[in-house]
Amino acid sequence: MPITIRPVEQSEFFAWYALFADYADFYETPLSDETAVLVWSWIIDPAAELDALVAVDEEGALVGFAHHRTFLRPLAGSKGIYLDDLFVSPAHRGKGVGTQLIDAVAEIGKSRRASIVRWITADDNETAQRLYDKVAQKTTWVTYDKELA
Repeated sequence: MPITIRPVEQSEFFAWYALFADYADFYETPLSDETAVLVWSWIIDPAAELDALVAVDEEGALVGFAHHRTFLRPLAGSKGIYLDDLFVSPAHRGKGVGTQLIDAVAEIGKSRRASIVRWITADDNETAQRLYDKVAQKTTWVTYDKELA
């Protein structure tokens, strides 16, 4: 089944939203309409940092997405691409779609002269980790979050 990877189009909000809602459900994170609209506004605003690629099947349906942005790496003296979110619909998992999305983000990184693509995943997301172990190197870094009120 041929899959096309391309930037999301402004007219694809509802198709993207369905996938984004599934992504939020996967991570057991409540998703309000307000949050979805805010994230979409970042994606479609050329001045915002967040970009989105989508995976499209042969019938034109969106079956996955990758949200990404550029970040600065002071110690390396370079830029990186941060892969914020990667999601493939359950019916299309295990068919190389995730790899295609990661590869497309890497190509964007190369075009922006970035030195690395970086992402995180939940420590219990073993399915995703099997893919990530094939396409990238697991780091020794530990991630922390400090919530701000």
